[in-house]
Amino acid sequence: MNQIVVEDQVSVTIGDDQIPCATSGSNEIDSDGLEFVVKNGLAKIQESSLEDFIIRTSFFSGMGQNSGLAKKTKIVAIHKNLNSSWSGKARAQSFQVFSKAVADKCGGDANVKYAWYGAASDEISDIVMHGFSWCLKADGNRDCSRHSISLSPAKFSFDSVLSSEVDENGLGLLLLCRVILGKQEVVTADSNQFHPSSPEFDSSVDDLSAPRKYIVWSPYMNSHILPCYIISFEAPYLRGSKGLVEANTIKPRSPWMRFPTLISMLSRFLGPSEMASLNKQYRDFREKRISRPQLIQRVKEIAGNQLLAAVVSLYSNKELAAAKGG
Repeated sequence: MNQIVVEDQVSVTIGDDQIPCATSGSNEIDSDGLEFVVKNGLAKIQESSLEDFIIRTSFFSGMGQNSGLAKKTKIVAIHKNLNSSWSGKARAQSFQVFSKAVADKCGGDANVKYAWYGAASDEISDIVMHGFSWCLKADGNRDCSRHSISLSPAKFSFDSVLSSEVDENGLGLLLLCRVILGKQEVVTADSNQFHPSSPEFDSSVDDLSAPRKYIVWSPYMNSHILPCYIISFEAPYLRGSKGLVEANTIKPRSPWMRFPTLISMLSRFLGPSEMASLNKQYRDFREKRISRPQLIQRVKEIAGNQLLAAVVSLYSNKELAAAKGG
């Protein structure tokens, strides 16, 4: 049975026979201004359908306590990945093969779940067309490699919204993926790990009892993650955040946001390799190996201006709400 579940909040199940076949092409193809939608034959989900209802419910339930921002967020369209190209069919078949292999290894349960992935629109387009890549384009147009893919559980869509990148109109994209998690192990934010610690484990999480982040190591990113839906959303509050973070915005020892607090909040969105780099920069700063301006610049390069601005804004809003409540 194929499930879309809003875990712990709303539970809705769709049987395999109720979901349109991923290669049937029975849904209307509509670009909604997304060029790669037409190129890849993605099918628009009708707003009156059960699929649409479940995905929207999961998305907005995943906004959690950020009800104010949820009201400012709008889903523009939902498209289904039909995997109709030869490479898409190959990735879908590979996912099924690995699901069975992991299930056999883990006593019959591959621990397959739905999860969100947020990124810039260009990266989402590349993933749909070619799969996940080892390389990312960092701020300043520098290529950097990554050791893992971090996704948000179904009930934490807001984390992936903040990890995405909206355009000048406030429009962004999210992927809703099926993920083979198998047996999981904990990886801390300051870990330098870049593969499973032993063949016993298949993936990692930040917390076994209440995961906020699923971590799939790079060697398995295109066999254990299958993008199923592309959600186009509108989030005006993220528009223009790129470039708003200036040198004085982050004050590691400021009374209103200590740097350890910033690191803790960023750990919800960044992968283990990025967090290890971030912690190293902070240690270097505390040991006076780098200056404050150098630290700030390196934090921008690691986290990206938009995520940094969104996290600082989120923290400020929480502090303001707490002050009013007090």
